[in-house]
Amino acid sequence: MTINKTKRPDITKSARPKTQTIDVRDEYNQIKSFPVTGELPLTIYVNKKEIVTLMTLGHYPESLVIGYLRNQGFISSLHDLDSVQVDWDTNSAAVKTVSDINDFDNKLTHKVVTSGCGQGTTFGGVWDDLKNKNLISKKLKQSSIYKILKLLHEKNEIYRLSGAVHGCAICDKNQIIDFVEDVGRHNAVDAIAGNMWLNEISSDDKIFYTTGRLTSEMVIKVAQMDISYLISRSGITEMGLNIAKETGVTLIGRAKGRHFLAYHGSENIDFDAIPEARPENSSDIWKRR
Repeated sequence: MTINKTKRPDITKSARPKTQTIDVRDEYNQIKSFPVTGELPLTIYVNKKEIVTLMTLGHYPESLVIGYLRNQGFISSLHDLDSVQVDWDTNSAAVKTVSDINDFDNKLTHKVVTSGCGQGTTFGGVWDDLKNKNLISKKLKQSSIYKILKLLHEKNEIYRLSGAVHGCAICDKNQIIDFVEDVGRHNAVDAIAGNMWLNEISSDDKIFYTTGRLTSEMVIKVAQMDISYLISRSGITEMGLNIAKETGVTLIGRAKGRHFLAYHGSENIDFDAIPEARPENSSDIWKRR
């Protein structure tokens, strides 16, 4: 079968409101209006076969579906897709591929329940595909890290309003290219992966940011997207570190303000903006966070 690589899939443009407001009582027994984070189930069907149900804010559902299928290894190109149709009346996403997916049933049979918010799932074959991955990092200035962190501080819009969400971003050294918030960090990273494909955003010289932990599945997804820098305001797991070492992902955690810890790949950082004075008892700061 000949695939027309100039044809883009037929994709709906669905969206849901960010938040709704409810009345709450504070510690003074006073009524206040407070925004609450929305959460909706979205069941993905590929060629009429049910794959998974994701809990999501629903802001970028088509990108979420495409990124999820990409990061789980079901598709390798946007041109594998014929259509992605999201219907909020049935809380479903119907995906049709151009041709049958190889080893489809085997991927569904072998799955790992991950440590992601709401229990993420990684399907069979994903880890095996990364064995030969060896990402090459260009030098990243310490001053660029600080610049990105400052820009990102202004972007956690829903979190500042209602909490209960994670944020992820794709950046270069000077700007935030895309930022997504969702109830789980894996939804956010998958939505960005989908947006990158749909908008033909290259992974070269890009930096990925997440508010969540640097776990194995988070490092895997970033490596699959061929992004060599992963930054988080949170900590790391042992398996996340091991996979970063295997794939070449430079791993930076506990990044907030002018603080960060380079868990792996410190040789790829140009320390051009070292703070004047090291905080007293700095080793204890991270233990309390």
